[in-house]
Amino acid sequence: MTAELEQLLSQLTQPDNAVIQQATAQLKQAFKDPAIIPALCAVMSGSQNPQIRQSAAVMLRLRVKKHWKKISPDDRESLKAVVLQAFMQETEHTVQHSLSQLCAVMVKHETPDRWPALLQLLNQSTKSTNPHDRQVGLLLLNKVIESNPEPFKPHYCQLLQLFSSVLQDHNNPAALYYCILTLTAITAYTGTDEMKQMQNVTPSLIVALKHLIKADQVQACEAMEVFIELMEIEVSIIVPHVSDIVCFCLEVSSDKTLSESLRVKALSCITFLIKLKSKTVLKLKLLNPILQAVFPILTAAPPPGEQDPDDEDEEDSSDSDNPKHCAAQLIDTMALHMPPEKLFHHLIPLTQACLTSENTYEKKGGLLCLAVLAEGCADHIRTKMLSSVLQTVCQSLSDSNQVVRGAALFALGQFSEHLQPEISKYCSELMPLLLGYISSLNEAKVGHVTKAFYALENFMENLGADIEPYLPTLMETMLSALNSTENLKIKELVVSAIGAIANAAKELLVPFFPPVIESLKGFLTATTEEMRPLQSQSLDTLSVLARTIGKDVFSPLAAECIRLGLNLTDAIDDPDLRRCTYSLYSAVSTVCPETLTPHLPAITTVMLLALKSNEGIMAHLEEDKTFVLLDDDDDDEEEEEGKDSEDFLENESETDVPDAAGFSVENAFIDEKEDACDALGEIAFSTGVAFQPFLESSFQQVFELKDFPHEDVRRAALEAMGQFCRAQHKVWTENPSEVNQQALQKLLDIVVPCLVETVRTERERQVVMGVLETMNNVIKSCKEETFRNPSFLKEISDVIRDVLKKKTACQDGGIDDDDEDQQAEYDAMLQEFAGEGIPLLVSSVPADKFTPFLNDLLPFIINKAKSSCTVAERSFSMGAIAEILQALVSVQGGRGAAGRLSNRLLPVLVAGVRDSDSEVRNNAVFGLGCLAQAAGPIIISDYPMMLSVFSNLLTKESDPKVLDNLCAALCRMIMGNVDAVPLEQVVPALVKHLPLKEDQEENKTVFTCLALLHRHSPALLLKLMKPIVAAAGHAAGHKEVDEETRSTLGALMRELAQKHAADFQAAVSCLPAEQQAKLLSSS
Repeated sequence: MTAELEQLLSQLTQPDNAVIQQATAQLKQAFKDPAIIPALCAVMSGSQNPQIRQSAAVMLRLRVKKHWKKISPDDRESLKAVVLQAFMQETEHTVQHSLSQLCAVMVKHETPDRWPALLQLLNQSTKSTNPHDRQVGLLLLNKVIESNPEPFKPHYCQLLQLFSSVLQDHNNPAALYYCILTLTAITAYTGTDEMKQMQNVTPSLIVALKHLIKADQVQACEAMEVFIELMEIEVSIIVPHVSDIVCFCLEVSSDKTLSESLRVKALSCITFLIKLKSKTVLKLKLLNPILQAVFPILTAAPPPGEQDPDDEDEEDSSDSDNPKHCAAQLIDTMALHMPPEKLFHHLIPLTQACLTSENTYEKKGGLLCLAVLAEGCADHIRTKMLSSVLQTVCQSLSDSNQVVRGAALFALGQFSEHLQPEISKYCSELMPLLLGYISSLNEAKVGHVTKAFYALENFMENLGADIEPYLPTLMETMLSALNSTENLKIKELVVSAIGAIANAAKELLVPFFPPVIESLKGFLTATTEEMRPLQSQSLDTLSVLARTIGKDVFSPLAAECIRLGLNLTDAIDDPDLRRCTYSLYSAVSTVCPETLTPHLPAITTVMLLALKSNEGIMAHLEEDKTFVLLDDDDDDEEEEEGKDSEDFLENESETDVPDAAGFSVENAFIDEKEDACDALGEIAFSTGVAFQPFLESSFQQVFELKDFPHEDVRRAALEAMGQFCRAQHKVWTENPSEVNQQALQKLLDIVVPCLVETVRTERERQVVMGVLETMNNVIKSCKEETFRNPSFLKEISDVIRDVLKKKTACQDGGIDDDDEDQQAEYDAMLQEFAGEGIPLLVSSVPADKFTPFLNDLLPFIINKAKSSCTVAERSFSMGAIAEILQALVSVQGGRGAAGRLSNRLLPVLVAGVRDSDSEVRNNAVFGLGCLAQAAGPIIISDYPMMLSVFSNLLTKESDPKVLDNLCAALCRMIMGNVDAVPLEQVVPALVKHLPLKEDQEENKTVFTCLALLHRHSPALLLKLMKPIVAAAGHAAGHKEVDEETRSTLGALMRELAQKHAADFQAAVSCLPAEQQAKLLSSS
């Protein structure tokens, strides 16, 4: 059989398809013969052709991997001996490589200790005095350990001694390479015993990498992954060597003679370190050296005659894998993970020097730097330097060089996205500037047009009603561009911009809806491949219109939208297009859930298939795929009875790749899974009872993705799980039954521990923020039902405390945390998400149950009210305290709890009222009002002091929102204890500041209080009839006033009309006609 097999393997290498097909068919037959194993062994050892030897090794590996249990014990022992013998006598590197992979798969089944000959060979070869033998031994060691790191754990100390000596072998780069890869593979499994040895190896590692760079930059680039692995798995190993690693990486990244991929890898290592250990970087004073090295990379001019990838006019210029892009990413990471004060101290002088330079690429670098700071340092820029940076960016928009203008557009887009709401106040300057710029563009320069639309779209999206004056011009520009341009990319940009306009304009867009829909229809039904991106964007914009244009306008199209989506996914196999249909279904469910109901079986089927699918996920295999297919086909023909459950489980768990890091996933499939999770969650909530038949299967599939390798999918899965809880709660409240309540409890019992555990252990901060928000939404919806499980109150309180103490996996807390007052804005934001859960807990359980936990948590909130904290932190602290007190107003035992807290909270809130920032004052005023309402008579002795504080503020305050909250706070004091307030002085002062100017929600408080006063002191209200009726007229006609407030206000007006008819009519007659009509209709 050996000769015949060698002949068949030889035919597989022929350039003739017919010959290959015939050989494949014959091989399939041969593989059914048990003698195939010895025959492959013979070919692998004895063939004169290295390509055939390699093919035999690959086939054996695939056979062993899938069918080890079916190989007889004698053949197994024989195979173990033959493969080692073949390895020792082999001279061709490619065959050695395949043989070492075969050994790796065998070790998976046999474990190292049951194969002593392998350990003996490894020991001899890696310590050989012959450099080639050492290199080959290290190759074998690398493959068997990479595939099975854990079984070798007892040998780690011995291995580390070996690595220590191999890393000195600077003249054998291949040995260095395999040594470093093996070190990388064991890092995740090292324990405290090996820690000291690993630390001692690190300096040698840096020197070895320097030598490897000289010999082989591709291998050096792969080997540098060891730093990422050490940082991610066991950062404490490298902490003593951080300075050396950073200096080495800066040296590599700054060397223009090295390959771009190597320089990118070096910058990535520093970026990763900053993400994980920013405080160590600051403590070791590495910030300035890093910036000094990174800025020349950020501002470097491209080679003569070339452009930076992001400045090219092609549509798809990829710019993610070059040093300049990575330098910007590194600064972006600093902004996200370092205190702005410390970062800006070093960064601003460098940035200013660039912005005032005459050099085009230095100007560009300065603008890029400002752009990437916007997300992580948003509060700092918004409160301290917005006007000046905006001026710089706007001036750069008129620069003579398109490169500078492109960078300015990118910066403006970033500012518009992250510096809200302050940047929208510059609408009257920025909108004409952007519109003028768009109208002057050359559409041939698609790359630049894309940047201009990015800036315009991000700015418009957040304008809200302020977009109204620009709507006619904007829509005329967009619709005209759609009709006049032939360029599909520009059509796509315009369609996207229309979505952004809709997000801001909402119902104001109704007059333009018919021509927009008419334009979209042509794109939505396209069938050609080149139209696909425009088609997908049209679906996205249609989804935005569904959510924003109003139910009356959109309802007639709802059913047609669902049919369109289902027809598209039936006809076209494209993950991007499917993803957009999920968003469309989700949007329609929020407007017309009933339209979706008949189609839920089809819609959920498509989405669950997307969640299950492994499409787009590729294992990193190095062999010829022919052999993989051959083996799979052979496997399909195996007799079923051979596959018992044990075999099935074994096969399921086997893979060539040790963990998720060995897979790459196409972004389109990641996005599809993420959007499918988001859509299923929202559809479940919107359609309620109709979704019940699909809830369990959807939940199971989403639950499977909670540990998915990509963080966006993990976040979306966990958020969807929260949505399913809210959906089930809604079903139970609308259809109260024991079955529905049990279903809710079953979900909560799975989801709550899962969310809590994720907050503790998840390394990605964005995921934790999403999960905290999800947990808050579940508590807000399910209230006391969340806490039927008696352990949940403690578990959630404890995890909130852990976040506030910076004790979770995604927080860089611990030994170097000596500067509490300064932290990255996103770290503070994470704590805010946790803090927002406290008032929700307060409102969900009786006060005495939560008081012990509240006493534990409050110091962390109060601590952020200190004057040395940032404005955002002080504002959060006052807001959280206020919401806690507001929650106590309506819970059992709340009054006593508020009274007991008053001594701790009153001084904090009074100090907040005197803060320099209006948002902090606003929240503090609101908090004092809530304290008075919650504690009532218990704090009667504090009323004079509180009234004095408010009286002083009334005379000085100019911010309309603070004044609105001051009026509401006085009302809360009156409602808390009407007899403790000198009404003759307070009520006229309060009424004088009506109507409310900005915070319309507080009208409910004001008119509830006025109704109480009418019953308590009607004569006082009669004196103030005219301004009260005027305030009511204003509120009745205001679109932001809700129905409940209108009802409260109407009831008061009816009382006044009945009891004081003449005075009431006289007051009403003074109002404008429109307000009279609104007021009379509400009363």
